[in-house]
Amino acid sequence: MVSETSDPLFIAEGWMNNGRAVAIATVVETWGSSPRPAGSQLAIDEDGNFEGSVSGGCVEAEVITTAIDVIRSGEPTMLEFGVADEVAWRAGLSCGGRIRIYLERLG
Repeated sequence: MVSETSDPLFIAEGWMNNGRAVAIATVVETWGSSPRPAGSQLAIDEDGNFEGSVSGGCVEAEVITTAIDVIRSGEPTMLEFGVADEVAWRAGLSCGGRIRIYLERLG
């Protein structure tokens, strides 16, 4: 069981209560071998601070960069990474699977 002190949603809530703009990234689908299961989350603030994980580190940098855009625009987006994706290879997602990540601004 995840404690409140390590749950990205509780952390995001605390950040929002302190006036920070926040997005949440959630793994919504996986295929084949994936570094994190569906339901894994990453909280990101407007300065690029983050807590949690959606890929075990493989594609977090790309997710964080996109999350900052989502915070600014307010428009949610879906990202997909797999071994055939140049960004995934560059980021290290070579586990043979694919992941789909939904990003949305909170609040």
